[in-house]
Amino acid sequence: MSTSLVAPARARSAVALILAGVLWGTGGLSGSLLAAAAGLSPLSVAAYRLLLGGGFTVLFLAGTRGLRVVVWTKSVIRRLLLAGVLLGAFQVCYFASVALTSVSLATMIAIGSLPVVVALATSVRERRVPGSTTVVSIAGAVLGLILLTWSPDGVPGGWRLTAGVVLALVCATGFGTLTLVARRPVDGLDSLCTTAFGLFIGGLLLMPAALWSGMALPFRFDVIAAALYLGVVPTGVAYAAYFRGLRYAHPVVTALSALFEPLTAVVLSAFVLHDHLGLAGWCGTALLVAALVVNYWRAG
Repeated sequence: MSTSLVAPARARSAVALILAGVLWGTGGLSGSLLAAAAGLSPLSVAAYRLLLGGGFTVLFLAGTRGLRVVVWTKSVIRRLLLAGVLLGAFQVCYFASVALTSVSLATMIAIGSLPVVVALATSVRERRVPGSTTVVSIAGAVLGLILLTWSPDGVPGGWRLTAGVVLALVCATGFGTLTLVARRPVDGLDSLCTTAFGLFIGGLLLMPAALWSGMALPFRFDVIAAALYLGVVPTGVAYAAYFRGLRYAHPVVTALSALFEPLTAVVLSAFVLHDHLGLAGWCGTALLVAALVVNYWRAG
């Protein structure tokens, strides 16, 4: 592919990845509203998120005849199963880490270590050391995330802290694996079909544990609206944008785009819920934005 065609493709990939990160950031708020309104556990919210996101995307494909492009080969089935297993697994690991530690600590470790995991894996695969710009931008992004989300009060110690940190790292490894695997195209499978069936399979895998913890939804407008928004916007649309942006973006840039999720969530909490961010939080926001801008500018 010529340079004149690659540059616009990379620009579209960057826009898609930024959109995915921003929409993911609204998922925390909508998921919290759903959990509070319906009395659901975090695991049940995750199951609804994947099932509704996958279900609506499958219906969209069926209505637009997008399912006709899928060629059900063994490679396609393996890719969809792998996507479903990874999506379900890192959701479980993340929420288990939250239960053992705290939302801020689990998010900081999982999202903050993601670009590091992807950068190391990419360096091993390509047999070269990451560039200085990549190292600086990752370090700046991780430091910004620490300032943005770190809240040591109430975090338990001992085995709970150790197990929570390990689970958060497993979560980052799972999402990093999905990021690297999904970049390789499979004949007969596009990004939207990967989104639809990957999410739905992941939701099915979470259902047994979610049913055990309770999945009953009160038939009220606020509950149904929150569930539909969570399933469609920060899940179906966001993951579709993410998988679409994987093709031409560098893996490390792709991983760094996930940092828009906590950034968006914290800013929304500050302006919508009037949460106090503090000087350290705003400094972390500025540092995180600067690191992301440097990386996207470098990849442009």
